[in-house]
Amino acid sequence: MSQSAGCEPTATSRPPWSMVAQARTRGALLDALVRRAQALPPIRMGVIHPCDARSVEGAIAARDKGLIVPTLIGPRAKIEAAARASGVSLEGVEIVDAPHSHAAADQAVELVRRGRLHALMKGALHTDELMTAVIRDGAGLRTDRRISHVFVIDAPYYHKLLLVTDAAINIAPTLDTKRDIVRNAVDLAHAIGIERPKVALLSAVETVEGKIPSTIEAAALCKMADRGQIAGAELDGPLAFDNAISREAADAKHIESKVAGDADILVAPDLEAGNILAKQLVFLGGADTAGLVLGARVPIVLTSRADDVDSRVVSSALAQIFTHRPRAAP
Repeated sequence: MSQSAGCEPTATSRPPWSMVAQARTRGALLDALVRRAQALPPIRMGVIHPCDARSVEGAIAARDKGLIVPTLIGPRAKIEAAARASGVSLEGVEIVDAPHSHAAADQAVELVRRGRLHALMKGALHTDELMTAVIRDGAGLRTDRRISHVFVIDAPYYHKLLLVTDAAINIAPTLDTKRDIVRNAVDLAHAIGIERPKVALLSAVETVEGKIPSTIEAAALCKMADRGQIAGAELDGPLAFDNAISREAADAKHIESKVAGDADILVAPDLEAGNILAKQLVFLGGADTAGLVLGARVPIVLTSRADDVDSRVVSSALAQIFTHRPRAAP
C-alpha cells in the first residue's frame, strides 16, 4: 500500500508512544545496575544443578564481575564436564556434590537455612523442582509473603527501567496474592533506587467493569494502598497497557493519573498476560531483561533456558543489590 503525501517516515521520526527521542543503547540501564552492584560486597550464591554451559558460564561471569561467590550444587562429574565443554575453569569454586537435581535443590535450601548462602540461582533443572523445595512446609524458605517473580526490563524506547510482574510463578492470582505481588515489586523498586514507584494495575480497559474481574481487583488494590495495606508506592488501575506507558494515550482518553504514561511497575492480571507481555518486549521491542523471585527468605534468580550469560549476570547484580538493601526498622 502506498503512503499518502506527508506520511513518509523521516530519519528523526519515532514511535508516538515513546517518551525518548531515540532508542538508547541496548541494555544501558541494566549495565548501570551492574556497575552499581560492583561497588557492593559480593554475596554467596548457590547455583543449583549447573550442568549445562550457560549455567556454569553465567555463574563464573557473575563471579568475575565481583557480584557473587558461587557455590555450585549438583552432580560433580556433570558440573565439571559442563565447565570443560565451555572452557571455564572451576579452580577455587566450591562444589557441593548432589546426586541429582531434586537433591541439589534440597541441599541448596538447607544451605540457605543454615546461613551459608545469601541467594539462589536456578541452573539446568525444572522450575517446579526448585520451587517445590523452596515452598516446602517446615523445611523450605517461605515467609509470610507470597512468592512472586519480577522482571526488570530495559526497553530501549521507554524512558526508564520497567518492572513487570508476575510472569513466572502465580498462574491466576487472587486479590490477596496480587497484594503481595505488588509489595514484592515495590520492594525491588526501592532497592534499585526508585523511591516511590508508580504501579500500573493492568487490564484490558481503564474503567471498572463487573464482567472483567481484573478491573475490580485493580480498584481494590488501589483502595488497599489508600488504607496503608500497600505502602511506599503510587498505585493506579485499572489501566490498559497503552495508557499505562503512554502519556499521549492517557491524555486521549482523558485519564488524570500520576501513574499513566510514567509507570515503573506493570502488574499483569495473570501469569499468561504477564509472560506474553515480557516476551513481546524482548522479541519485538528489543528489550533486555533480568529478574528475581522474591517473597522467600532470599532472592532467587529464576533463569530460563533462553537466558544468555548477560541476563544471568544482571540478575545476579539484582540479587546482590536486593540483599544489601537498607532494611526498615521493625
